[in-house]
Amino acid sequence: MQISSRFTIALHMLACMETFGEDYKITSDFLASSINVNPVIIRRILSQLKDAGIIEVKRGTGGANITKPLEEITFLDIYHAVECVEKNVLFHFHENPNPNCPVGKNIHNILDDKLARVQTAMEQELKSITLADVIADLQKYI
Repeated sequence: MQISSRFTIALHMLACMETFGEDYKITSDFLASSINVNPVIIRRILSQLKDAGIIEVKRGTGGANITKPLEEITFLDIYHAVECVEKNVLFHFHENPNPNCPVGKNIHNILDDKLARVQTAMEQELKSITLADVIADLQKYI
């Protein structure tokens, strides 16, 4: 299992918006040049972040900026904005375990609650880290 790169790309995008927003117009091309991906990918993630209320994208003149205080934007907010994971379905379960096998017929009963606990723990940790933490750490390097 691996979380897609959309999550880390979104974090990178938001860090660029905060770092360069005063001096540059933050466009998909600008962000793509820092992240080194196609601007189409950036536009898709911009749209997801906008739909989640994390950023706004100006029409006409263009440019994107963060709409909330950095301390109020958690990794979990960003994760929910860009990842297509519903509650308690982080782990995709194989569809048809063999009901005639003692393992197959019981595997859901054995694993479902454990996997839900893992997802809850991950989400709690994501909730504890904010975009402000990222920017504070970034300032140490630039």
